[in-house]
Amino acid sequence: MKSAPRSTIKLRSLLIPLAALASTALSVSVSEAGAVSARVRVACASDYFAHCRAHAVGTPGVRQCMRAAGPKLSKRCINALVSSGEVSASEVGKREAKLH
Repeated sequence: MKSAPRSTIKLRSLLIPLAALASTALSVSVSEAGAVSARVRVACASDYFAHCRAHAVGTPGVRQCMRAAGPKLSKRCINALVSSGEVSASEVGKREAKLH
């Protein structure tokens, strides 16, 4: 049985702690901001990484970015944002009406 090359093993051993660190940093910045619910974090994670990852979670910059990306956001994310009070259902309706 062949073993993985040393460079692959080293890369894997670095990626796992880096992923854990990134996850912890994301959680810390969210808890420091205190405004983003767990439901929104889960529902909007892929939208955040696709459109607004340049902004820290829970900051005014990420909120502005997510609003600008509004039409591109997933239904799951939009529903979570409405449920949490981050955006109103009437605002979502107005934006959808402008698109059609």
